[in-house]
Amino acid sequence: MSIFEKWNLDSNISEAIKSRGWTHPTEIQLDSIPLARKGKDIVGQAKTGSGKTAAFGIPIIEKCQNKGFPQSIILCPTRELAVQVTEELELLQGKKGLKIVPVYGGTDIEKQAKILNKGCDIVVGTPGRVIDMAKKGFLELERIAIFCLDEADRMLDMGFFPDILWVIERMPNRKQNLLFSATFPDEVLKITEEIMDDAEHVMSDDLEVDIPEIDLYAVRIGRGNKLWVLGRLISNMSKDGQMLVFSNTKRMVDVIVERLSKFQMDAIGIHGDMPQKKREKLLSNFKSGKEKILVATDVAARGLDVDGITIVVNYDLPDDTEAFVHRIGRTGRMGRKGEAWSLVSKEDKASLQKISSTWGLKIPYIEPPELPKEMHRDPVRKRDDWDEVADPFGMVKINLQIGEQDSTKRALSDWLVSQAKIPEIIIGEIDQSDVNTVVEVHVAKVAYVIDVIKARDYNGRNLKPEIIEL
Repeated sequence: MSIFEKWNLDSNISEAIKSRGWTHPTEIQLDSIPLARKGKDIVGQAKTGSGKTAAFGIPIIEKCQNKGFPQSIILCPTRELAVQVTEELELLQGKKGLKIVPVYGGTDIEKQAKILNKGCDIVVGTPGRVIDMAKKGFLELERIAIFCLDEADRMLDMGFFPDILWVIERMPNRKQNLLFSATFPDEVLKITEEIMDDAEHVMSDDLEVDIPEIDLYAVRIGRGNKLWVLGRLISNMSKDGQMLVFSNTKRMVDVIVERLSKFQMDAIGIHGDMPQKKREKLLSNFKSGKEKILVATDVAARGLDVDGITIVVNYDLPDDTEAFVHRIGRTGRMGRKGEAWSLVSKEDKASLQKISSTWGLKIPYIEPPELPKEMHRDPVRKRDDWDEVADPFGMVKINLQIGEQDSTKRALSDWLVSQAKIPEIIIGEIDQSDVNTVVEVHVAKVAYVIDVIKARDYNGRNLKPEIIEL
């Protein structure tokens, strides 16, 4: 007899669990479900993917009845997660017949209002739309007995706590509180103290983040040429492969999609400002394989589970080191080969180092892949990006193949000034050794100075200028 069977759960839930092939609860489920069934308040800590939706969902479904008014509300940080939780609860309830309604922004508010007016038993929603519905009189909060907060730390990051408190204050008949989070910053702990008196704290031992076994690479490149590298990666993608590109901002998602389209590379983008129906359609097209390249923010891609993703690209490195692991974990699924590429500008170097040291990852810097043999021209032309190789004072270091025995610093400086017809202030420090000389040239004139050096000999010799990367 499995542990689930020993619990003597509602028969509908038991049958639903059997149909899914579950025999043993996860750690967070094992510790939380018995306590929650007894009506205890729960503060649960468990990472994404640990089965926490069932940990709070099973007790909620068991206690709610088909009465036509909301008895429980579950608040989530994003629309995608609200939909995901709703789908999970529908599966877990089996044939119990509860009406579970997702309530989130980005969709027709009147349609949602009509659905709520027809009656529901469990509401799964985002804070903003829940407040809208409550204020307009379409959602009764007064009769709710069970309040659940999912991914509380994400709620904090997204600034939802004032909205959450507004909702909580309007549930005077609340009998049970269930709060789950991957981490517990001080602000989250404070809210637990405000809404719970004697909560049971449940912490999963399995809080370590799983590092996927995929090939990791970094390309040292300036922001101005990230699209060039992305074009190379797309050109090398297999016909049956799919790519997920991460950017940190909604605006950048739109820019990347727009610029890829300009260079005849089809991509779709999703972020929080898009209408929900459009996002769902685009995600459906990506999941089905109809679309091959998806550009997204972390929040928009949360809950995205597509086995066909072969390449993840960090166009922007995330601010949070754990987000990096979640991003790269989108590829290499179901035994497939996976790659994750990070495009690293000089401002990103410290972030990549922090990510590598935090998780013990080896992320080698390599050159972008060569074009496939059948391609003779880059989809996106590489351009000069002098700002990327300039120091904080705007100086670019150029290595010249001439040693101190062949020229003095002064003679070389005078020659550069006269040949390039530039002010002397454009030339910075000059360092010499036996075989070479490093000259600093201001970023404003460096391209022109390099062209001059390439075109003219100095005392009968070619100086072969090379940029020194920072």
